[in-house]
Amino acid sequence: PKGVINDWRKFKLESEDRDSLSSSKKEILRQMSSPHRSFSKDDKDTRERFCRKMSMQEYELIQDEQEDESCLQKYRKRCMQDMHQRLSFGPKYGYLCELQSGEQFLEAIEKERKTTTVIVHIYEDGIKGCDALNNSLTCLAAEYATVKFCKIKASDTGAGDRFSNEVLPTLLVYKGGELLSNFISISEQFNEEFFAVDVESFLNEYGLLPERELPVLGNGNTDEQDVE
Repeated sequence: PKGVINDWRKFKLESEDRDSLSSSKKEILRQMSSPHRSFSKDDKDTRERFCRKMSMQEYELIQDEQEDESCLQKYRKRCMQDMHQRLSFGPKYGYLCELQSGEQFLEAIEKERKTTTVIVHIYEDGIKGCDALNNSLTCLAAEYATVKFCKIKASDTGAGDRFSNEVLPTLLVYKGGELLSNFISISEQFNEEFFAVDVESFLNEYGLLPERELPVLGNGNTDEQDVE
């Protein structure tokens, strides 16, 4: 596509050593950095000459295959980083948040942006499966930083009668203030010993977790493995 080609051309010019560029190439870079510059009718010939010169010099710039391949790898990494930033907008958490009251419980659900998934573990000390689930959610919170993972004791919710020991651990999933899923006695879904990967698989079966975040890419100055 034309936009991609133009972006690649600009990146190619910007990656050149500025001090080693000729004045004509520096002019090309300046013009490409100001794409909305207008020309008057009197400048028509100048514009046409500039376009021809830019095409010729861009053609010369991409003739060195080794240099071009290295530049292409850097360009692809930059595109991946840009895409990662666009897909990763919104707040980041990365930890399991302890809620202390029913008011905090409601705020964690209702005051989040509509695109944020909120997963709340209702537990009590000494209940089978609660500690293992808290440990698993702590690991998943680090893996899925855009998901808000919370835990709260049933006795702190203000509605302890609704969360008797028989239904714990309970996992509630919200989005946009709406309850998406309600899993009571969720530890019964797993083996006696379970880990984060088991909880992750379970949540993924219901489509409750986003795609894993892309790994942090290098700045292009190292010989890292290229992204396919």
